[in-house]
Amino acid sequence: MEKMSPWLRAILLAVAILIVFGATAAIMNQVLPGPRTRTDFFLVGCVSTSVAMLVLFIVLLNTWVKLPDTFFKRRKK
Repeated sequence: MEKMSPWLRAILLAVAILIVFGATAAIMNQVLPGPRTRTDFFLVGCVSTSVAMLVLFIVLLNTWVKLPDTFFKRRKK
């Protein structure tokens, strides 16, 4: 099987993150009761951005970073 080019992987990741952002925003708009104010839309944007960045962080840790000690280093005895 042929490997994907890094550009194609980056574009697919960006599209996936945009889909996650849009889905989160749509779900939040359905969950929040109306009539909505500017603050409600601000909250929807903040939560959607946070969820999308969390998904991006997890995906990058699981795909590009392959080090076993990413967040801490083991002590030498």
